[in-house]
Amino acid sequence: MPLLLLDLDNTLLDRAGSFRAWGERFLDGIGAPATDIDWLVSIDADGLTDRWDVADAIRDRYGLLISSLDLVEELHDGVVVNSRLDPLVACALRIADDAGWVPVVVSNGSVRQQDAKIRRTGLDRYVADWVISEEAGVSKPNPRIFALAARRVRMPLRGAWVVGDSPEADIGGAAAVGLPSVWLHRGRVWTDTRFAPTFTVDGLIAAVATVLAT
Repeated sequence: MPLLLLDLDNTLLDRAGSFRAWGERFLDGIGAPATDIDWLVSIDADGLTDRWDVADAIRDRYGLLISSLDLVEELHDGVVVNSRLDPLVACALRIADDAGWVPVVVSNGSVRQQDAKIRRTGLDRYVADWVISEEAGVSKPNPRIFALAARRVRMPLRGAWVVGDSPEADIGGAAAVGLPSVWLHRGRVWTDTRFAPTFTVDGLIAAVATVLAT
């Protein structure tokens, strides 16, 4: 029963789509041009920009009186509310489980938001457990977070695969711990020369099929 170590954002859940959906509603609510969504998405940088910096950028651009604290709360909650589990992703996880694999989520981020997304979408019914960096005290690509995920479900790391969309956090993490990996390219080209994914695919369903085929 090998482990399937899965990233959360833009791997199991469409975080980019959730943020865009929130952003479009938010901009409409403050009377901003709909075209500003491209600016907002670029500032967010796939969630890599600190939420306080995103909040400050929004406040400065539109001269909003809302506090940065309230806007950070809105940013956190907006993504959670708009998160959805693709039924095909759920089906792929069920197939992996039936084939003897043990899916475990390994995610960087805050416990409050990541845990809420996992539970609200029903993803918790399709994975054995999850590890979130804030709670773990260590983030991907540090190998320790993958070892912690294995201990959480009382299984060895040997034979595990890592699946994710981040070149550094997911594929770099897999390389650091000596595990094979599948990279979800999302329309990008691999450029890192330090390490490389074992396979490259366009989405989670293809990733699970690839792992099962090995």
